Amino acid sequence: MSLHDKIQKLSALKTNLYKKDFLLTWEKSQEDLKAVLDVAEILKEMRDNNISPRVFDSGLAISNFRDNSTRTRFSFASASNLLGLAVQDLDEQKSQIAHGETVRETANMISFLSDFIGIRDDMFLGEGNKYMREVGEALDEGFAKGVLPSRPGIVNLQCDMDHPTQSMADLMHLQNQFGSLENLKGKKIVMSWAYSPSYGKPLSVPQGIIALMSRYGMNIELAYPEGYGLIPEIVEIAKNNAKQSGGSLNVSHSMEDAMKDADIVYPKSWAPFHIMQQRTKLLQAADKEGLKALEQTCLTNNAKFKNWEYNDAKKKLTKNQDALYMHCLPADISGVSCKEGEVNGNVFEQYRIRTYLEAGFKPYIIAAMMFTTKFEKPSEVLQNILKRNNKRVGL
Repeated sequence: MSLHDKIQKLSALKTNLYKKDFLLTWEKSQEDLKAVLDVAEILKEMRDNNISPRVFDSGLAISNFRDNSTRTRFSFASASNLLGLAVQDLDEQKSQIAHGETVRETANMISFLSDFIGIRDDMFLGEGNKYMREVGEALDEGFAKGVLPSRPGIVNLQCDMDHPTQSMADLMHLQNQFGSLENLKGKKIVMSWAYSPSYGKPLSVPQGIIALMSRYGMNIELAYPEGYGLIPEIVEIAKNNAKQSGGSLNVSHSMEDAMKDADIVYPKSWAPFHIMQQRTKLLQAADKEGLKALEQTCLTNNAKFKNWEYNDAKKKLTKNQDALYMHCLPADISGVSCKEGEVNGNVFEQYRIRTYLEAGFKPYIIAAMMFTTKFEKPSEVLQNILKRNNKRVGL
C-alpha cells in the first residue's frame, strides 16, 4: 500500500485524540489506538524515504524524567526533533522545584512557548499518574486565564499504572512481526515475572501489556510466583478487555506451565504490588533505613525464585520451540549483565536484534501521539507533507 493510500485510510478513522493528553491506553478507543499506530507507520515510512515530516519551525518539547531512562528519554527527544521541536530537560534539582515551587507554578513557567511535556514518574505507587493529571489541570488553568498562548499536550512516558509508549511500541512490533493486528487474535502471549537481582522494578510494563494486548483477542497468560501480583483494578480491566475482544486472560504461578505453546513471551521482573505500596510510604517519609530493610527482605524473597529465568528449557515449551521473545530493555541477562537474571544469555542473544527493532518503534509512537494531539485532521497534514516532499537529507 502506498503512502497516499495509507493516509487516505487514516482519514476514515473517527478519533478523540485532538487536544487530549495521552496518559493511559485504556482511556483511548480502538480507533484512537489504530490512528496512533497508523500515523507512526506513516511517519516511519516518510523518514525511511527521506521525506521530512517537520510540522514545527519553533517550539519546545519539555522532558521531565523523575526516574532514570535511556530508550524512552532518547525516543522522546528523537520524536520531538522529527516533528521540528527542540527539547529541553526539566532537571528538578536545578530548578526552583528544589526550593518549593508548586506544581501549578512550574507547569505554567515551563510552558510559555512549549507544545508538549513528556513525563516519567513511576517511583511512587498511586502518585505518578496523579502527578501528570495535576500538571494537566495547571495547564488548563494557565490556558483558560490567558497565561499560555496554547495548552501543551502531555505524553505519559511511564507512570505507576501504565507505560503507554512502551506497550504501543510493543504492539507496533507485534503488528510488524505477525503482519496485522487481526493476525494477533488467538495468539498466546505470556507476560511472566522473571527473577532479577534487584528490587523495586515498576509494575507499569506488565500492567500496560496485559491492558493493551487484551484488546486484540489475544490469549494472555499472566504468570508470577505467589505474592507477586499486580494492581488488582488493572488486572480486572485486562480481563474485561479480553472478554470483549474474544481473547482470554489466565493467571498462573508456574513459569513452565505458562510457556507451553506460547507464540510470544515477555519475561520481565517487577516488584509485588504490596511491596510497592510499602516502598512508596517509605520513600515519601524519606526513611532510608526502612528502605534498606525492605530491599533486603525483597531480595531475599526474590532469591527463592531464581528458577524463574527464561532459558532453553522453557523456550522448548513454546510453539515450535521458538516463541517471539520481547522485552522493554534493559534485560537482566544471566552471565552477561548479572550472574543470574531474567533471561539466559544464549537465549537473549538469539533475539537481541529483534528487541532492538522492538525498541526502535518507540520514537515513532511518541511522535504519533504528539501529531494526533496537535492536529484535528492528521491525514490532511500528512497529505500536505507528502505533497511538499521536503528532503530530510540533501537537496
